[in-house]
Amino acid sequence: MLRCWGLGSTLTVFVVLLQAPASRRLAPIRARRCKGTSSKKFAPNVVFLAGTMADLGLIETMRARDGRLPWLSRHLARLHASVAALKVAPPPDDIVDLVRIAAGGADRVVRLELRAGHVEISTRAVAEQLPVRVVVSEEPHLPYPHKTTQREAFGRAFANARRMGAHDALLVNAENYVTEGTAWSLFWWKNGTLCTPAEELGILPGVGRSRIMELVGVEEQRVQPAELAGRSLFLVNAVRGVVEISRLEGEPVPRDPRTAELSASFWPD
Repeated sequence: MLRCWGLGSTLTVFVVLLQAPASRRLAPIRARRCKGTSSKKFAPNVVFLAGTMADLGLIETMRARDGRLPWLSRHLARLHASVAALKVAPPPDDIVDLVRIAAGGADRVVRLELRAGHVEISTRAVAEQLPVRVVVSEEPHLPYPHKTTQREAFGRAFANARRMGAHDALLVNAENYVTEGTAWSLFWWKNGTLCTPAEELGILPGVGRSRIMELVGVEEQRVQPAELAGRSLFLVNAVRGVVEISRLEGEPVPRDPRTAELSASFWPD
């Protein structure tokens, strides 16, 4: 783990060697704020922490591919839109630099959390890309138009899905309309048309969702879980791209070759 506090025009970086003896775990390094800083100075998993934390945080989770952050501008645009809507303190001016330092030159997942104008950035490895088994959760979906740290319902739905032997869950609202996954947007093919739950249901305006809607015409619908039976389904987010659903509620999900085409086109060159 690496923690970094911005001080003036420099960054003071502390590298924590997690496997080392306690007497050797903390070593300070001085580095320029961002430009010209080599990613080789940073550990594989990093955390940048600045300031104190308030109760509510905003989250952006993004993908670094070979050190590039293809959707960074979209994540930050959504972050700033949430800041304005929720009237919370904005991120520091050097947020882009901090994210790029954390990403380094590897293929990583980068998670940004903003609280009271201060940011914490961490990274982790990218999960293996495989079709997933999904169940319909009994956890009720509440409107989630902003990606905040108030994600308890998603956490419960995910934990219950894992206990049932599934990889993830779809949530439905009080009217029994399918909304979204615990960290995904849902799509399905219907008579040649690609469909997705309507944003007016209170789902997160996902970065991955918007990318799919750029690539192909999409129809927003209100559907109940039973209406998805026999459909070809997939999930998408800005970290893993397009991931096919192999089973829904234990039943096999048919594959559609157009899903693979969208997956191949998801990431920009």
